[in-house]
Amino acid sequence: MQDYEASVAFLGTWGPFQRRVTLLLCLTSVPFGYQTLSMMFLLASPPHHCHIPTHSNLSQDWIQASIPTQVAEQPERSSCSRYKLDQVQNLSTLGSLELVHNLSALGSSPEILLSSLKQEGCKDGWNYSTEYYHSTVVTEFNLVCSDQWKQPLTSLVYFFGGLSGCFISGRISDRFGRKPVLFGSMAMQSVFSISLAFAPSWPVFTVLYFMIGLGQLAGYVALFVLGSETLTGLTRVFFSNLVLPFVFVSAMMLLPAIGYLVRDWRYLSLIMAVPGLACIPLWWLVPESTRWLVSCGRLQEAETLLRSAALENQVEAPHVIFLSSNVETVKSQKDESLNFLDLLRTANIRNITLVLWLIWFSVGMNYFGLSFNISILSGNPYLNYFLMTVVELPAYAASWLLARSFPRRQSFISLALLGALALLLIQITLHGHPAVTLTLVLLGKFAIVACSGVLYVFTGEVFPTVIRNTAMSSCAMFTRVGSSVSSYLLQLVVLSEFLPWIVVGSLSLFSVPLCLFLPETLRQPLPDTIQQMGLIQKFRWPWASTPLPKKSAKDQTSAPEIICTTHL
Repeated sequence: MQDYEASVAFLGTWGPFQRRVTLLLCLTSVPFGYQTLSMMFLLASPPHHCHIPTHSNLSQDWIQASIPTQVAEQPERSSCSRYKLDQVQNLSTLGSLELVHNLSALGSSPEILLSSLKQEGCKDGWNYSTEYYHSTVVTEFNLVCSDQWKQPLTSLVYFFGGLSGCFISGRISDRFGRKPVLFGSMAMQSVFSISLAFAPSWPVFTVLYFMIGLGQLAGYVALFVLGSETLTGLTRVFFSNLVLPFVFVSAMMLLPAIGYLVRDWRYLSLIMAVPGLACIPLWWLVPESTRWLVSCGRLQEAETLLRSAALENQVEAPHVIFLSSNVETVKSQKDESLNFLDLLRTANIRNITLVLWLIWFSVGMNYFGLSFNISILSGNPYLNYFLMTVVELPAYAASWLLARSFPRRQSFISLALLGALALLLIQITLHGHPAVTLTLVLLGKFAIVACSGVLYVFTGEVFPTVIRNTAMSSCAMFTRVGSSVSSYLLQLVVLSEFLPWIVVGSLSLFSVPLCLFLPETLRQPLPDTIQQMGLIQKFRWPWASTPLPKKSAKDQTSAPEIICTTHL
């Protein structure tokens, strides 16, 4: 295929058309950003203890005394057990509470008397703290104690929905276009968010939440590909590495703000549908990817869109923009082999694909694992989540700066090592230094988000146009595999409170040697066919004095191609 960048150079890089597309695509990212980590508030588990019914005729002192005290790092009331209510009632009838107070006055613990009683489960339900949450899925359906396993399972189902969406949408997007997948996913999110607010039970909630996950990541991957294929040159870098992530993160920051004001999960679910519904009319304003249309051989549609863009930019389009003879090879390849299995068909693309899948898995598990681990930290959960989100803004700014000038492998490895160091140091500061611990967590989040930005650059530049959305969706699918596993990281606290942090830190280290096998793509033209892809590399330290790959004579006139970042 003739050089696409050279063919559309007459448009310029930052005219009214590019500015309009940038604004519209940023607006369509808001619904996806807003719902990314909705489970942090919908599935929040506030402190709780066994409910003592009013018909037990116990005074407030006896009600307090009927809940056993557990001693870990600090004493706290049991969440899942109480002393047998009939025995407590007998003691209350005998007036033994005075004896309890006397034991306490003599320096003996009242637990000496109460600990002799047998314990039982929360037969009458639970009382939940309303300090931060008035109602969540956990408090309404009692997903605690013996049913606590349902909490991570619900998150797993949501992430599995994202995984399924990526598997399906990549093929659909490469076959029918980026735009239908983008707006179809947006509509799906909105419809099922409204339905979620009326879920009568936990199983129904879980099924509906799966459908929301199905649309969330699939739509955002299509948005990323649409923007990266519509914009060119440094405008693509500016949009994908800076403007789009900033809008996405701003949408994520809306969630704790709205959640703080609306503390009932059903009303929060209804509000989650608003951004998507508001963006549906943008269908008539957002253009399809002309690069994708050309790769399909639909030259007339592509030229119509480009000539309209030329009028908007007040420039003159050439009489013939694309030569049909130059796109026959790409169209033939697309018709014959555009499917998921082509990522594994030949040795070179298979090796690159497998390496990227493993790296995406580790980055996805790190990103969401950190988000889940934040609930372990003390403090206001809304403020902690807000800080964890705000730190992504400088992280995306850093990835934008790196994407402009620095090699992909060096950038990724440096950030991965920084994140691993910060997360592993948490073992030293977790007790007694909460401010330092939070700082290390934020530094780790900064490094992981910047890593994901560089990784999107890498992945988009490695894979060709004819299968790019399928490849990106498959990588995002492995991100969802990692995020699905991350929902169980908190369960490792039972073995050791340091273990969740050790796991996420070790995964950052795991991705470093894998990155060494990927071909460097800085200042290389964007491949359009599988044959134009770079070759898998031998293991070599990236700071060795190796010159960057040279362009072929055919590509000397090509503008620098950089496919840039989006969000996990």
